[in-house]
Amino acid sequence: MEISYGKVNQMNRPSVDEWLKEAKTSHDANKCGMYLVHNGIVRETPKAKVRFNEDTQKSVRGMFFTYDDVKVTKAIEDTYKMPGIFYVKVWLNQGNLELNDDIMLVLIGGDIRPHVVDALQSLVGYIKNECVTEQEKYS
Repeated sequence: MEISYGKVNQMNRPSVDEWLKEAKTSHDANKCGMYLVHNGIVRETPKAKVRFNEDTQKSVRGMFFTYDDVKVTKAIEDTYKMPGIFYVKVWLNQGNLELNDDIMLVLIGGDIRPHVVDALQSLVGYIKNECVTEQEKYS
């Protein structure tokens, strides 16, 4: 289990290719038949528009992003308890982010597609809803 931390600097963004190489040599690699990656980025469309079809906000020009690492660690531990999940890795950026900056990377490895898809949706959803603070900045 690992959480990596960003510093509002895309230079600190880990390589997904390196993550996959590491995952494929991990202790339980022979149990994994699938890996999925989530890469969240800062987008121009406000969350209220995307999620609730509200058209009251201006375009997003950036975001302040931070997280609770204790909650993220617990979320990762809980993901490992899901059926067929053998590899989980999370990187979260933090601070003042600009459009197209990476917010997070999540890699999940498991035995079959339904387990991996469910685990990725569950973990990313929990992180977004319970572990992070996102404050959009508007034009």
